[in-house]
Amino acid sequence: MQTTLKGPVSFTGQGLHSGRPAKLTLRPAAAEYGIWFSRTDVAPGTGLIAAHWDAVEPSQLCTRIVNAHGVSVSTIEHVMAAVAGCGLQNLLIEVDGPEVPILDGSAAPFVARILARGLRRLDAPIRALQVLKPVEVRKDDAFARLSPSETLEIDFHIDFPDAAIGVQDKHLNMANGAFVHELCDSRTFCRRSDVEAMRAQGLALGGTLENAVVVDGAQILSPGGLRHEDEAVRHKMLDALGDLALAGAPLLARYSGFRAGHAMTNALLRKLFDTPGACRMVTCDTLMSARLPGAGLRRADAPRHA
Repeated sequence: MQTTLKGPVSFTGQGLHSGRPAKLTLRPAAAEYGIWFSRTDVAPGTGLIAAHWDAVEPSQLCTRIVNAHGVSVSTIEHVMAAVAGCGLQNLLIEVDGPEVPILDGSAAPFVARILARGLRRLDAPIRALQVLKPVEVRKDDAFARLSPSETLEIDFHIDFPDAAIGVQDKHLNMANGAFVHELCDSRTFCRRSDVEAMRAQGLALGGTLENAVVVDGAQILSPGGLRHEDEAVRHKMLDALGDLALAGAPLLARYSGFRAGHAMTNALLRKLFDTPGACRMVTCDTLMSARLPGAGLRRADAPRHA
């Protein structure tokens, strides 16, 4: 059965790139509503934005969606990962500014409040997008690929010159609450050498050592160090889940990312829907539903870092 929240939950904080304070509220929605964002600080009738792959516009270092009125919301990937990872299909996400609060740089605060509030089942079946044949996009030596699978799987490979990150690989089957247990508390990361360059471009203005893992060679500059030895690749997988959630339905596919980022994952979704016969919508039976991200989660599964 489709799900929504039992009641609203709110968050306040600053945007990672804009540095502007914002309040974000997740509100329950009826069956078949889907996931929508609503800018509450703009003119009436202009603020609704679909959380959908074809609403994404090019942006640096984050995912931004925009509507026909030119109203946008950026850095949506962490809250979208939490929504998908907790198995929510219907939700209105209100925000009073152009960027989602970064909170601690992970999805854990969103997940903890979602699970604490609880999920409500709705009288409608879950539909999923089943990938039927491989699709792939490439740029230089980076690529992203979707291939058939009975459940959502994510593979990711990263390679950074900083010894604190280096080469990291990870594969996860996203069933059985794997997102909540394995990925949701992994924070965004950056290299110290990139921070000044980003700020010169008007980015990362709200970034701190408390809401991002900052590395300098072999050093971890953020207090408390890493939450996981491979936190960087886990966060890239978190981002991938958030970006894949813009498909409009849960995916039954294996996603493989090799040095991939937000733009490449969105390009992959565009190619998926542009390729005849590459996917189909299916109605999930009980067994298929049990394999989707978020199935079977309880309040006790809330992350420790939240």
